Amino acid sequence: MVGGGKRSGTSLPLSRDEPLQGDIEPMPPRRVDPLVLADAVLRGERTALARAITLVESTRADDRDAAECLLARLLPGAGGATRLGISGAPGVGKSTFIEAFGLMLIAAGHRVAVLAVDPSSKQAGGSILGDKTRMPKLAQAAAAFIRPSPAGGTLGGVARRTGEAILVAEAAGFDIVIVETVGVGQSETTVADMVDLFLLLIAPGGGDELQGIKRGIVELADLVVVTKDDGDLAPAARRAVADYRHALRLFSPGEGGDWVEAVSVSALTGKGLDRVWTIALQRLDRARANGGFVARRAGQAQAALWREIGDGLIERFHADKGAARALRGLEVKVAAGKLTPAAAARQALNAFARE
Repeated sequence: MVGGGKRSGTSLPLSRDEPLQGDIEPMPPRRVDPLVLADAVLRGERTALARAITLVESTRADDRDAAECLLARLLPGAGGATRLGISGAPGVGKSTFIEAFGLMLIAAGHRVAVLAVDPSSKQAGGSILGDKTRMPKLAQAAAAFIRPSPAGGTLGGVARRTGEAILVAEAAGFDIVIVETVGVGQSETTVADMVDLFLLLIAPGGGDELQGIKRGIVELADLVVVTKDDGDLAPAARRAVADYRHALRLFSPGEGGDWVEAVSVSALTGKGLDRVWTIALQRLDRARANGGFVARRAGQAQAALWREIGDGLIERFHADKGAARALRGLEVKVAAGKLTPAAAARQALNAFARE
């Protein structure tokens, strides 16, 4: 059991979670001590894990203190999992790959948590959150946990609290945590600052097999995985792998001296899945040996700090009365073309600083 200092006495409202595979229906909403909830997570209780992630993802200001209390208790028990990020355009087969890959890892004795981020509607703000239905076999596995979360207004393919959800899943005993990004293309780079290995999935036969070779998401990938290497698409998948292997040599190797590799897989037949895991283990072993693993995690923690500072400053800016007063007039001038957005932003920030 991990120590956590004094109990704060803070309690929190917990929303009703959907039943997890094989789990008892959660209790109705009630207030729970975050340290009691943390202890339940450390014991591996699945309902507590779901509720803990709900808490850290909460946008309510009064839940933040409770969430930080929970995370402080869980932090010593986190950090031991292998973190994998998986991205790719819609239709590439991310969910199909993750299900087949996760089942293979479970068969090898691992416990797998999948944190799937779904796009949110700009009009209504909601998300479909249908990842469990896309991975039915993995969702029924006792050694798996699938948690869909809305991206909200966060850019980069992940949700604002995905990094904290990783810590909660690790503290619950999952030794492999997979983050599945929204899947919208070249902008999904934030996940690379959260995981140990970043896998980019690409479908064959898309017309331009090297469309992804740009300074951006491919440059951040540790492994390019060409999907659907089966049936009529098998020849196209093999050609795509050959093309990517050649083109990836135009990039410089990573900090650890590893080149980005390209492999093909079939989630339907299982072809290539073991190769992906072998490459992942080899790269992680080299990173641990040369100090790159520790350096990468330290850099990710610092990046998370600055993201949180930035998000917090934006929240305080919107809540500041002086900035709000200045913005009312500035927005009218900008909309009328009487003031540039840059000049208006500087005036609003000056008003915020004076306040």
